[in-house]
Amino acid sequence: MTTTSIPSAPFHTETLPCGMRIVCAPSATGVAYCGIAVNAGTRDELADENGLAHFCEHLTFKGTRRRRSWHILNRMETVGGELNAYTGKEETVYYTAFLREHFARAADLLTDIALCSIYPQAEMNKEVEVVIDEIESYNDSPAELIFDDFENLVFHGHPLGRNILGEAGRLRQFRSEDVQRFAARLYRPDNMVFFVYGRIDPATVRREVEKGIRRAAASLPEGHPLREGLSATATPHGCLSDAAIGRTAVPEYRPQETVLHKDTHQSHVMIGTRAYSARDPRQLSLYLLNNILGGPGMNSRLNLSLRERNGLVYTVESGMTSYTDTGIWSIYFGCDPHDVSRCRRLVMKELRRLADAPLDAKALEAAKRQIKGQIGISHDSFENVALAMGKRFLHYNRTQDIQDLYGRIDALTADDLHAVAQDLFREERLTTLIYQ
Repeated sequence: MTTTSIPSAPFHTETLPCGMRIVCAPSATGVAYCGIAVNAGTRDELADENGLAHFCEHLTFKGTRRRRSWHILNRMETVGGELNAYTGKEETVYYTAFLREHFARAADLLTDIALCSIYPQAEMNKEVEVVIDEIESYNDSPAELIFDDFENLVFHGHPLGRNILGEAGRLRQFRSEDVQRFAARLYRPDNMVFFVYGRIDPATVRREVEKGIRRAAASLPEGHPLREGLSATATPHGCLSDAAIGRTAVPEYRPQETVLHKDTHQSHVMIGTRAYSARDPRQLSLYLLNNILGGPGMNSRLNLSLRERNGLVYTVESGMTSYTDTGIWSIYFGCDPHDVSRCRRLVMKELRRLADAPLDAKALEAAKRQIKGQIGISHDSFENVALAMGKRFLHYNRTQDIQDLYGRIDALTADDLHAVAQDLFREERLTTLIYQ
């Protein structure tokens, strides 16, 4: 496969005295992307904090000790840039895209909102209704909602199973001091990564980030829990430990089958199981297997079987998410209620095909060629590359070169994939959730 259009990025990494880590890689254009990834997600909420990680993300744009909400929203927009954020199960990420000559502006803004937000109650009272509208919009889409309900089955009783958006009743009860406590516990420089994807000299990155941190420290009052950390001289490597932030181990997995009556036109079905963490050597084999089975290609086995040959579904797909200590793999399809049993039989037929015998050499080579092409095309989205780099360095303190990834894919054998299929695709291991 030709990959000359995708340069091998010479990553630069370092840890600042306050513990914030930096990772940089050059890009091929004058547009740069940078952000702060925080090791704080839904799984880090305490028992009475469901929805607070996502709510905190929204409120981080609502004012700091130096800026009002309008000044935050306007800061990058006035130079044509974009400012955005997202919350996941294990991280919250704030990021911006801009012409590279505006990097100092971006670094100053990001350090300010990540370290010095004040979460004013008046803004909370308005923003909570925005988040509740987001929740209701989500609840109106069963094809999206079922993914959260399925994850709650697979991680039953654990914060990883919680809906990221939370619940309306609980969100309305949060006060400014609740968000401040959450941020004081998790929004710390030694629990963050500053990432840059663009043609910006690493010395400039360090200088501007340190300048932003000094401004943040100066704006905090005496006795503020962050102030000491921002001026610390220790140099830890990696984010705070699971024990330090209260992250708990996942419980034992128990497969189950659940039917929920949602009064929907279609039946929506998910089938899957607990899978591998991003650190597990089997994760890459599952990544390739999943692409063969129900990836984005129209030639995926599930799409050919359920849609092209039998005309039973509009959408069928499989997906996987790998967390730091566990993972989840699943299949989703929507169909007419009277076709659910037939679709399930066809799904199990494809799973058994992969579990019963290894792929032949030709099929394995074709699968590798396809997924490497998809990876190469995805690297044309510089924003995705930047976000993936920041997230990876946050959780695993390492970078990943695309050529190295291609090499690891090339090294996979048919026996590697077969072993994973035999482990995960057994019928007795699968959890099933049906909306009907």
